Amino acid sequence: MNEQQGLYRDPSRETWRVFRIMSEFVEGFDTMSEIGLAISMFGSARLGPETAAYQRAEALAGKLVKAGFSVITGGGPGIMEAGNKGAFEAGGVSVGVNIKLPQEQRANPYLSVSLEFEHFFPRKVMFVKYAVGFVCFPGGFGTLDEFFEAMTLIQTGKSPRFPVVLVDSTYWNPLVRFLRETLLDRFGAISPADLDLFHVTDDLDEAVDYLSVAVRKALPELRQPSGIDQATRPPEERMTAEGLRCGRSARQPTFE
Repeated sequence: MNEQQGLYRDPSRETWRVFRIMSEFVEGFDTMSEIGLAISMFGSARLGPETAAYQRAEALAGKLVKAGFSVITGGGPGIMEAGNKGAFEAGGVSVGVNIKLPQEQRANPYLSVSLEFEHFFPRKVMFVKYAVGFVCFPGGFGTLDEFFEAMTLIQTGKSPRFPVVLVDSTYWNPLVRFLRETLLDRFGAISPADLDLFHVTDDLDEAVDYLSVAVRKALPELRQPSGIDQATRPPEERMTAEGLRCGRSARQPTFE
């Protein structure tokens, strides 16, 4: 192996890396378990305050706070900042789950709860494990990654079904058309019901209503005690570490 080409891995350094990764999970679990019912918002870091998408994301976050939700974003600029700003200025819990990157990513100033990660995968767990719904605005690879992460977890039953809202039909409809015409009709790679796992809208009030109704329907499951004995459940009903079920200790929902 050529050490200069980065192919050599010192076993002692790799072992300590496990503890660094573990520390990110521990800190994340300790912090995020206190945020209550939350919606994770995603979108491009490159869409600034002058864009309609930023302004709509800010407005939607404020509406979500008024509906009883906390807001989680990636903690950076663009749509992430808009979500945090809207939640923060509405007096709600504004969570930033930041990632250290060479470019684009810096923590925005509208955070009431802030975490910073070296690794993407523990950060992604925080987005899913401690949220009861997703909202995706226009974005790049990262936004699409989070959207398809949600689709995969729900489709495979690794998490309960949680509401996923895609805001801006101009951006999302071409992707929906690809899913329907190519993945479903041409290749049969997904099922017709998979196209019902998300909701596309341009109406912010409709987005809030969709999320609120879906969460209310899920309240009995959200209220399950985290210490329930999984060994007595059938395999298909056991909680998993990937999704929303395992270890949830957030505050009780405020909805009635």
